[in-house]
Amino acid sequence: MKKIGLHEIRKEFLDFFEGKDHLILPSFSLVPQNDKSLLLINAGMAPLKPYFTGEKKPPRKRVATCQKCIRTADIENVGKTDRHATFFEMLGNFSFGDYFKKEAIQWAWEFLTVNMEIPPELLWVSIYEDDDEAFEIWKNDVGVPEEKIVRLGKEDNFWELEVGPCGPCSEIYVDRGEKYGCGKEDCKPGCDCDRYIEVWNLVFTQFDKDENGNYHPLKHPNIDTGMGLERIATVMEGTDNIFEVSAIKEILNIVEGISGKKYRQNEEWDVSIRVITDHSRAMTFLVSDGVLPSNEGRGYILRRLIRRAARHGKLLGIEKPFLSTVVSGVIDSWKVIYPEIKENEERILKVIRAEEEKFQETIHQGLQILDTYIEEILSKNQKYLDGEKAFKLYDTYGFPLDLTREILEEKGLAVDEEEFNIYMEEQRERARRAREKSTDTGWKHSDVIEFTKEIDTEFKGYETFDTKSKVVEIIVEGNSQDTIEEGMKGIVVLDKTPFYAERGGQVGDKGTITNDGFSAKVLDTQYAKDDIIIHHIKVDKGILNIGDEVEAKVDYNYRYDIMRNHSATHLLHRALKDVLGEHVNQAGSIVLPDRLRFDFTHFEAVKDEELKEIERIVNEKILEALEVKTFETSLDEAQEAGIVGLFEEKYKDKVRVVQMGDYSKELCGGTHVKNTSFIGMFKIISESSIAAGVRRIEAITGRSVYKYLLDLEKDMTAIAQIMKVNKKDVFGKVQNLMEELKSKEKEIELLQSKMASSLVDEILNSKQNVENIDLITYKVENMDMNSLRNLGDKIKDSLESGVVVLASVENTKIYFLCMVTKDLVNKGIHAGNIIKEVAKIAGGGGGGRPDMAQAGGKDISKVNEALSKVPSVLKEQLK
Repeated sequence: MKKIGLHEIRKEFLDFFEGKDHLILPSFSLVPQNDKSLLLINAGMAPLKPYFTGEKKPPRKRVATCQKCIRTADIENVGKTDRHATFFEMLGNFSFGDYFKKEAIQWAWEFLTVNMEIPPELLWVSIYEDDDEAFEIWKNDVGVPEEKIVRLGKEDNFWELEVGPCGPCSEIYVDRGEKYGCGKEDCKPGCDCDRYIEVWNLVFTQFDKDENGNYHPLKHPNIDTGMGLERIATVMEGTDNIFEVSAIKEILNIVEGISGKKYRQNEEWDVSIRVITDHSRAMTFLVSDGVLPSNEGRGYILRRLIRRAARHGKLLGIEKPFLSTVVSGVIDSWKVIYPEIKENEERILKVIRAEEEKFQETIHQGLQILDTYIEEILSKNQKYLDGEKAFKLYDTYGFPLDLTREILEEKGLAVDEEEFNIYMEEQRERARRAREKSTDTGWKHSDVIEFTKEIDTEFKGYETFDTKSKVVEIIVEGNSQDTIEEGMKGIVVLDKTPFYAERGGQVGDKGTITNDGFSAKVLDTQYAKDDIIIHHIKVDKGILNIGDEVEAKVDYNYRYDIMRNHSATHLLHRALKDVLGEHVNQAGSIVLPDRLRFDFTHFEAVKDEELKEIERIVNEKILEALEVKTFETSLDEAQEAGIVGLFEEKYKDKVRVVQMGDYSKELCGGTHVKNTSFIGMFKIISESSIAAGVRRIEAITGRSVYKYLLDLEKDMTAIAQIMKVNKKDVFGKVQNLMEELKSKEKEIELLQSKMASSLVDEILNSKQNVENIDLITYKVENMDMNSLRNLGDKIKDSLESGVVVLASVENTKIYFLCMVTKDLVNKGIHAGNIIKEVAKIAGGGGGGRPDMAQAGGKDISKVNEALSKVPSVLKEQLK
């Protein structure tokens, strides 16, 4: 048997099938394209489904790939066993109506026995029980002894879904030897023991299953094969499991080096080392393919992997962020076949480091709180953690439910997931209501308007701002009417209109509808059912009847300001990708006449220098006066050309493309300027976070920028007058004032420190003894939390052993602080638990570490009562 590693096996497989006239395709992204049935690619054939179903024509009838895949169904078992993994690579050769069983079987055998030099006597095969054709090929053409061809049932050797293409399969096994077996005389493939390892599955897609369960022969049968790269590598390297394959062992060694823990010396360490080794590969490729951590979908899977690995790092005693170091090792090893991970290295490391650091901020406190919950459960002989508490860990400390569940399972406990889901749904409902409230236009019932006749409206707004039109429908207070009169509000439908109806983030047009005896303001334009454009109007003069001829005229300045902002969002989107990376994608937008708002995927706050560069690029493209063109194309052609669009959305077969020079191409149905120079100028006003992994930029263009500059000039003039200097000297004056202020603040701090020092002796004299423990409780006035902590440190340093609880009332605010010396922490006294009970009396809350905790309060009248409670709380902890 050839001694060959994982990376070499991959190359040899692809070279072998290239020699058999197969087109070698690079691995597809882990993010499925136009397939909502999958969150992530989980099999070698998954990205090729359109070729198997006939939706798309394959680039060649013979194809071979090494496809990166992720499966998380068994994530809880990853680490606990040495067989489970979330990330793997699948080698596969495929035939789309070209060769069939004979070639697939013979080439698989040739590759294994000739190229991999696996002795034929070690190989067994299984076939579907009724597949005599495969049996004859294996026996007569390949020469496998009949006793080594095992017939298995539908459950094992027939691939099918509810309906559609399906067929029998044949699997190839390697006999690992009797030491892995069960000892039974009839042990062979199909047995539950570990002796026979399946390395290659050949699927013969030869039937089409209908809804009645009938199987119809396909005119052009297909071949779909899959061989797990990691699994065949274990065979070729003679290892017991995938974690000891040399390429993966290199990653494992990095984890050993960081943690100082050796693999195979402690079972608990082994679990954590395997988790980190596996998850680091998965997170590397997910981020490279554009996935960002979030609380939903594939982003949640990534967050779960990063946080699970980070938590196992803690179990190994790793206190600082470390995952980016492990991931760097993955990139160095796998960049040979996947050059994109080297190209995306900076972004991959930044995303993973940012997510790990974010989790580090809360994991310590979250683990302490979960430990407290576990202690409570065990003390009460219970088995379940309340769903409410699990939700608090998720919502406040970023603990995915799966992580809480896993930690509880280690203690033989479980979580009330039903109750957790109730709290989760309540949060989603609150978010939905907030979104509805923020996006309510006042015309929210437009989509449910029912028309009594067939209506068709033609949109002319791409080429003109006004049209001669005919009134085809009038609706007042939800009912169809023949007329609408002066002073009334209602809806008018025209046979053709220049008014753009709200869609794709662009708000609806305003303007006028008039004729000789009639005048109405168009307050908004919306779509109703079946894409009928409706105009919400208020009649200023006259009467309008169905059938009347009118002039429909868009407010030119209103629309043109919207067009400037819409075109600017396209330039902004491209500039964001240029500066931050191709992972940036639109996550929402609104285009108004006075401003634009653009939401996008990104893993951290955009730095000031990045914002300046983005703004510079957009203004540069405005000054370059790029021509703005629009054209229609097919959806497939748009995707192949790399045109930007939300391809997970539902598009028609024909799509509209907006192109700005050679700089930006996007799918868009909105209205735009004819040349980028018409935008005038672009200014970013703000950048903020709106959700995990989603950022928001608000910006202005054109006339709004001019107004913005005028307002700045006005403010600068006012500031200069207040400071009694010229505008050019304002900056220097402010600097001088700030230096003076800092000097005064230092004087105040020094005075407060002296006052605190004089207080220490007085406070120490108030010491009381509770169960042979020195306890100090004291209330001070007008001290902020920082000063209170400094005072607490001085008192604690003056005590050999003791508990200190301080309170401060500053204006209307209440601060509580508790500190415990190390010897008493070791005896089970917990500052966080003390402060929680004390603050509760004053209507507040808080918590913290066993040695130091702080809290706030609301009821000033209860401060003394709260402090008087400390001795009884301390006694409870000593029981």
